[in-house]
Amino acid sequence: MRPSRSSRARLAALVTGAAALLLTLGATPAQAADPPLRDLAAAKGKVMGTAVTGSKLTGTYGEIAGREFNALTPGNAMKWGSVEPTRGNFNWAEADQIVDFAEAYGQQVRGHTLVWHSQNPGWLTNGSWTPAELSGLMTDHIATEVGRYKGRLATWDVVNEPFNEDGTYRQTLWYNGLGADYIAQALTAARAADPSAKLYINDYNVEGVNAKSTALYNLVRSLKERGVPIDGVGLQAHLILGQVPSTMQQNIQRFADLGVDVAITELDIRMQLPSDSAKLTQQAADYRAVMNACLAVSRCVGVTVWGFTDSDSWIPSTFPGQGAATPYDENYAPKPAYNAIAESLGGGTTTPPPTGACAATYSVTSEWNTGFTGQVRIACSGAALSSWKVGWTYGAGQRLTQAWNASCTQSGAAVTCSNASYNAAVPDGGSVTFGFNGSWSGSNPVPVVTLG
Repeated sequence: MRPSRSSRARLAALVTGAAALLLTLGATPAQAADPPLRDLAAAKGKVMGTAVTGSKLTGTYGEIAGREFNALTPGNAMKWGSVEPTRGNFNWAEADQIVDFAEAYGQQVRGHTLVWHSQNPGWLTNGSWTPAELSGLMTDHIATEVGRYKGRLATWDVVNEPFNEDGTYRQTLWYNGLGADYIAQALTAARAADPSAKLYINDYNVEGVNAKSTALYNLVRSLKERGVPIDGVGLQAHLILGQVPSTMQQNIQRFADLGVDVAITELDIRMQLPSDSAKLTQQAADYRAVMNACLAVSRCVGVTVWGFTDSDSWIPSTFPGQGAATPYDENYAPKPAYNAIAESLGGGTTTPPPTGACAATYSVTSEWNTGFTGQVRIACSGAALSSWKVGWTYGAGQRLTQAWNASCTQSGAAVTCSNASYNAAVPDGGSVTFGFNGSWSGSNPVPVVTLG
């Protein structure tokens, strides 16, 4: 509970001071303080991609997709059920739209996905096929789809999710009809259809070292030994807040040591709703951990997020009560996760706004014999922030006990506060304020200025 003002507090309220505080400045969609993610990633020789929905590639959605990413993955447009809903009748409209958009923006395309147990058309899954017929259907489908985009797509997720959690093969139309060698058949057909495209096997819950990822590792090693064309493995990385595997970099490295590329192909990090500042801070740390694991291994070619905005995320409909899994919120405002990605790629501090354009002012609004209430006001004129962080160092042993409208931590004398989910943006000509309670003994001077 915030204390009431005593007469002494009212007197102390007249004593305010301006402190020059350390600000970490974010980027608004309209005015980026840093180069876009695609440029930061390209400077490190990496891909920074996103899954997209073709019909949405206009307006703000299209502008961000084109500006921030150097690779696109069709979320659903290239799956068998989308392109051949009835046998022999093809619908390439959305897939073509995404490929055309990518080429206009100088982006790679990751084809997703050719052979999968899910989102297949009813005529295929409900049919009664001999092994020879099923093999022919699979290889003909690959030849048709990969051939259509020959020379235009950089990579294909040829086989998707072949394993169970315990490392056994998933019982699917393909495995049950053709045995485990359907994987080699699919890869061979894809190579024949487009010799220049990189061919991947893609799966989830294989980000760290576990039974499932070890089964994938053993499969890739066997395929390499047999001379089957396999260029890479995709680690989907549909993760839960605070649960980035500690063995992720080790796992990426062991695949790389087999002589294949590794890609993080479907990254999102979901949380229990509603989101709050603490959850968003943890999410940012998790995104940074994934990025750093990839950046540490030369053959990790890059990271793709599975949709960049929460308004386009699959999570809420699949995991009720969970969401907020992507780097942008539903209104296209970048979240702390976006800043974490940028910082991991070497951004975050490269292009600050004009000197003095945004400033933070520290003031003591009330004070009593053992404690005080303070606030910080962040105001901009000539620039805008999409997120913010302020820090200061106390000089007389003060301690924060409570904060509101910000997430604050104190280590020794150093205090760091970052925005809440609802007040990250500071528009040009606008301001935000957060407050806090603290304790003091003896004196309560304005914090020592920290520049950075």
